[in-house]
Amino acid sequence: MTDTAVRPRPAAPAVPRTRRTPRQRRATRNRWLWAVPMWLLALAFLLPFAWMLSTSLKANADAFTVPMQWIPDPWRWDAFVEVLTGEGSIVPAFANSVVVAAVRVLGEVLTATMAGYAFARLHFRGRDKVFLAYLATSIIPAQLLLVPRFIYFQQLGLYDTLWALILPGMFTVLGTFLMRQFFVGQPAAFAEAARIDGANEWQIFWRLYLPMATPVMSALGILTFVWSWNDYETPLVLISSPEAYTLPLSLASFTDEQGAISANLTMAASVVSIIPVLIVFLVLQKRFVRALTHTGIK
Repeated sequence: MTDTAVRPRPAAPAVPRTRRTPRQRRATRNRWLWAVPMWLLALAFLLPFAWMLSTSLKANADAFTVPMQWIPDPWRWDAFVEVLTGEGSIVPAFANSVVVAAVRVLGEVLTATMAGYAFARLHFRGRDKVFLAYLATSIIPAQLLLVPRFIYFQQLGLYDTLWALILPGMFTVLGTFLMRQFFVGQPAAFAEAARIDGANEWQIFWRLYLPMATPVMSALGILTFVWSWNDYETPLVLISSPEAYTLPLSLASFTDEQGAISANLTMAASVVSIIPVLIVFLVLQKRFVRALTHTGIK
């Protein structure tokens, strides 16, 4: 009769633990020395957003209680219902901001890409001087241009319209500079090979260089969208009727019976207003970082 007992397997030899080298320990220590302050700094930057969200879920009388109650008890959604469906709803202003931002992004990306390619790849007399003169206009404070723009758009009949906000934002020095920096950094051999194959300048731009510029165009689109979405000063000067208000102007219209700003309504509207910016950045953040690397901006 055979023995059917299962024999125990021999234990596997213990794998000796490798000791970390002094260089590895030093690298780990340095990472922690950098990580802890960065996390603390990130938390400090997030505190105002946490206060904004907390205040939007409270009654207006509880917004400035001392000590502050970070977690509302109970949670009140009345402020969000009021700013979205009430008499002073921000939905029309939200729609105006979407229209202005979308058209400005499309116009800025189009004009900046074409101008940047022209300054980088086309050879014409006085090209560098014209670019330097155009670049020098960036030292003019934007506040100095508000009154001339007010007079100019008033004479054109565009005052108190969304076009008064769209047109100035479609042509910026920074956008042209970013696109030029990208096109300058691309090898000229690509264009020479395309010309040998019979491609004209437009085909070289449209089929060769433009697809490579997608990350930079995405970064420029993010910047333009954020600038347009948060712009308060320009609509304050060029818009007067509530029907044409953008979101920043609408945020300042929530007041209580005494004329003071209603904190919970304003914070609820602010929470709604930052959602599109977060979505745009989260979707395009990888291209944004890649674009800053390609253009040499640190």
